[in-house]
Amino acid sequence: MKRRVGIWMYQNGGGDVIEKKIVEKLKEREIESVTGLNLRHAYVENGRTICHDTVMEELDCFFSYNAGEQTQYQMFLYEAIDRIVPCLNNYRSFALTEDKFQTAHLLRNHGVPTADFRLCHRDDTERLRQFMDEWRQMVYKPTDGWGGVGLTKIDSQETLDMLMPFLNQMDLRFFYVEKFIDYDRTDYRVDVVDGEYIGCYGRKAGGTDWRTNVTSGGSVFLREPEPEVVELALKAAKVTGLEIAGVDIIYDRAKEEFIVLEVNGIPAFATPEQEKMGLDFNDRKIEKIVELIDRKSKEGKR
Repeated sequence: MKRRVGIWMYQNGGGDVIEKKIVEKLKEREIESVTGLNLRHAYVENGRTICHDTVMEELDCFFSYNAGEQTQYQMFLYEAIDRIVPCLNNYRSFALTEDKFQTAHLLRNHGVPTADFRLCHRDDTERLRQFMDEWRQMVYKPTDGWGGVGLTKIDSQETLDMLMPFLNQMDLRFFYVEKFIDYDRTDYRVDVVDGEYIGCYGRKAGGTDWRTNVTSGGSVFLREPEPEVVELALKAAKVTGLEIAGVDIIYDRAKEEFIVLEVNGIPAFATPEQEKMGLDFNDRKIEKIVELIDRKSKEGKR
């Protein structure tokens, strides 16, 4: 019986072309692909999740790769499907890395260096002020944000006092902050698939901004990683359990060591413009993902 794989992949920035290549390579392995399975359009009846006439529980694997359009509803169904059908990334690891605190907490407890971080109850504002006194500069991070959205640099008690009413309006359960890192405003983005190093590039903050995210004005440049950077990325991916990971690493000049800033479960492929610059890891990444889908789809239902 022919295996069937469901795919939901981002379509912008060359994602549609990447999807076609993945589908073609799966076809070469006699694996049928069903694309466009956006769980936003799915509903559930009696144990069957139906998305565009496809019963998700009857698939042999589900490859979900769209960061920009994820909603709570989609994640809710993703979790249920993952309990029955092998999913990439697996839901448990993907949900973990969507939470910056949970990720940093786990990495630290496995010996992976990260930015110093603190978490406190939303009403414990006095402790937050103590953190500020100790660190001088810190970064407030939404635990579930991406692309640099919501990151706020706090460099004085006055800034913290101005920020507190806004944060209280958001009805947060807790405050997660990281010590601001003295670094050269560049980072490494290291892609890992199935425990193997795929490729690396650098990002540089734009203008006077301190964030390297492209969505925040950062720019991409060619960058060869030191062996230490690759080793750190591989360990971070292994600890989090992600089959497909993009690990952001910076050099902490105060501590004189590389640290993991974030681990992403949906690292983008190089765009057509970036490929023209010389970023040439797309084909290798596609091949490894296809091999991973092939293997996972043979495992059968959970």
